[in-house]
Amino acid sequence: MNIVADVLSILLALAVAGAGFPKLLNKGSTPAQLREHLKVRAGLVPVIGLAEVAAAVGLITGVFWHPLGIAAAVGLVLVFVGAVGYHGRAGDYNDPKARGGAMGPIVLGLISAAAIVTLGLSL
Repeated sequence: MNIVADVLSILLALAVAGAGFPKLLNKGSTPAQLREHLKVRAGLVPVIGLAEVAAAVGLITGVFWHPLGIAAAVGLVLVFVGAVGYHGRAGDYNDPKARGGAMGPIVLGLISAAAIVTLGLSL
């Protein structure tokens, strides 16, 4: 189970780091889309990015010390629950054009939950 937990943690870390850095640095189209479409407050966008980047660091470190990886994955679940709420409030799950992008937080939240389970079983 150790190998599965480590691979899952690393892949999840890469995904959330890639998503978090543009938000943290307020660069690219993602922060603007969050502010305009999802109505996320401008000051919250870098905080979300920081949480994602910190979780990525925690997941990578969690390969060596699983309790930190578990904590990072729990934090990600909370971030993605919030993202699902914002997408729901924006009506993205009812809009066929927006539904695909809105599924990302659901999928990543489930992967985060899987990381919690696999890391926990590897303790």
